[in-house]
Amino acid sequence: MVRSVVAGLDGSPESRAAAEWAAREAELRGLPLKIVHVWVPAPDPLAQAPLMGAETQQQWSERIPREAGEDLRRRHPGVDVTVERVSGAPSDALVKAAKDAELLVLGSRGLSGVGGFLVGSVGLSVVARAELPVVLVRADEQAPDEAEATPASAAPNRPVVLGLDAEGPADAVIEFAFAEAARRGTTLRVVYGWNLPPYYAYGFALDAGLHDELSREETDSLTEALRPWRQKHPGTEVFLEPRVGSAADHLVDASREACLVVIGRRIRRGALGARIGPVAHGVLHHSTAPVAVVAHD
Repeated sequence: MVRSVVAGLDGSPESRAAAEWAAREAELRGLPLKIVHVWVPAPDPLAQAPLMGAETQQQWSERIPREAGEDLRRRHPGVDVTVERVSGAPSDALVKAAKDAELLVLGSRGLSGVGGFLVGSVGLSVVARAELPVVLVRADEQAPDEAEATPASAAPNRPVVLGLDAEGPADAVIEFAFAEAARRGTTLRVVYGWNLPPYYAYGFALDAGLHDELSREETDSLTEALRPWRQKHPGTEVFLEPRVGSAADHLVDASREACLVVIGRRIRRGALGARIGPVAHGVLHHSTAPVAVVAHD
């Protein structure tokens, strides 16, 4: 079975931007694109009431994905685009529709007046539950005219940013980030945070030499962890960037110059149910670039 890139579409500007991003990604990967529109049926009287002029909710729900599919085929003639219309709870339907996909792409509405994401309940639920990589895309990530004028294979100037836990870097997250940078012909910035020894929280001054030594130890450890992927992707230039303090804050800062931010999410199947960690939560809400969340054990 041929796997695909799946994009959720609800007719909003955010979901249209996500579908456009997904089409470019499908072109880079040489995969088909499946647009999934989740229809939440309204009670009959509301469903038959005019939504826009004489158009009912059901007619609108049929028209939006059809027109989006036609537009994407025009923009990306080399991509096999299909449209699927399903019903049910949006988060459940999207996770199910993307079960056998390589990637799921969703829109994320931006905060008015603030650079960053405001991820809705559907997006957070999907990210917390899906075991495939999920990308969230802002509405203003790239204007349609710009997307149409820029070939999907063109290498952007902006790097891919990878956020890692230096104490336990996950192979799946590293592989995803290296592959994305290689597809785009761009650099990879590896941003990772490390914390000072506990006694510095009580006011002890940090010796400059000790700071450099601790930073060097973290970098050496991560360099060794990244070695297999640097050998697999020798054409990808890698920059290691150790940072003291909040990993989420550093990744949000790095996102301003990135074409994509890649972070991990540990799969949790315990009694507390699916959830995301504080770093992923902070980056999803405030990154100014698309964010890929890669689930791992």
